[in-house]
Amino acid sequence: MKPFLILSHGLESGPDATKVTALAKIAEPLGFRSVRPDYRDLDARRDVRDIDARIARLQAHAPAGAPVVLAGSSLGAFTSALASTGLNCVGLFLIALPVAIPGYSRPFAAAAVPTALVHGWGDELCPVDAALAFARSRGDAITLLNDDHRLGNHVDVVAEQFRLFLTRFDQEQFA
Repeated sequence: MKPFLILSHGLESGPDATKVTALAKIAEPLGFRSVRPDYRDLDARRDVRDIDARIARLQAHAPAGAPVVLAGSSLGAFTSALASTGLNCVGLFLIALPVAIPGYSRPFAAAAVPTALVHGWGDELCPVDAALAFARSRGDAITLLNDDHRLGNHVDVVAEQFRLFLTRFDQEQFA
């Protein structure tokens, strides 16, 4: 059985956002089932205390005890990383990852699972050095692109990196 995918959008987007839609389009023909939770109602208040509600909503979409791969962009990546520690998470795909959110007090953490990051060299919201330090501390793969936070000029490259990441789960068995 392949892991279930939960694809999380960033703060100023929604479940039909460009990047998470591109990830879903990659996953479906590979035989992965996925869901894209909608956090827009939580995000509308722009209150960091709602991050815990985002995490709870993500976790509620995970089939009980089933292996999951979490993927997200920006606040969706942050949410995915934190949610991974409370699930049977077997992989993380993190795009434009912030490793801290101003005003949010919970320490940043992520499950020790296969993880791949994609980040823009010119990310104006989430400094590339913080993403590099996170990846380095864990030995995670990171793809750096000449782009800004939205990675709008490289959505196809992000999707291809996701496809490559998912191939490891075609070859492994999950109970």
